[in-house]
Amino acid sequence: GAEGDVRMAQLEANGELVRALGQRIGKGFSGLVLIMSDPVDQLCNIMLEASGLPSERIRGLGLGVMNARAIYYAQRDERFASYLKDGRVFGPHGRGLVVANSISDYDDELSREMTELVVNANREVRDLGYKPYIAPAISSGALSIIGMLKGEWTYGSVYKAGGMLRSAAGEQSAGAQGDGTYFGILSRWNGSQWETEDVELPEELKKRIAESYRSLIESV
Repeated sequence: GAEGDVRMAQLEANGELVRALGQRIGKGFSGLVLIMSDPVDQLCNIMLEASGLPSERIRGLGLGVMNARAIYYAQRDERFASYLKDGRVFGPHGRGLVVANSISDYDDELSREMTELVVNANREVRDLGYKPYIAPAISSGALSIIGMLKGEWTYGSVYKAGGMLRSAAGEQSAGAQGDGTYFGILSRWNGSQWETEDVELPEELKKRIAESYRSLIESV
């Protein structure tokens, strides 16, 4: 019966479950921990603290469905078609998400409009009388895991994401609480660590990513 964006409302209950699981797993665990529950990034940080695992052994799976929703709108509205060529999504699954219509021809107004559509897409599904779990299970879950196992580039949350994110948010976030967080970005598993996409971004987009990154650090 909860109204609005319920992702953050799940933090307390899901956080307890993840903390208990992390303590059971312990730092001797040699596999990967993939978290899909909401709120993904905050739960990844809880798992990191509770388990003592190296940060690269934990990944959040929430951004895949946001990319899929952006593609959905781009296929139905010509104004957003550039996303199909080189659009990107960054950040958390929900509030704080950053959608870029294109990284080569970035349009801030269009990108912010797309962001609102993507963030609120689950509410539209709820308004139809359904719980929006099938799309995340496929896009963030199954397809992301299969792509990850194949060594493909997929969307997910990794800790202190490299090059591109550091240039966008690292220095600007120096005054925020904490020294890092899990953050959604395009990445791939090379067998030992996450390799993150590293391309030059427009300054307006960098500022949006930096704001999202700072907000996420302050929420953990």
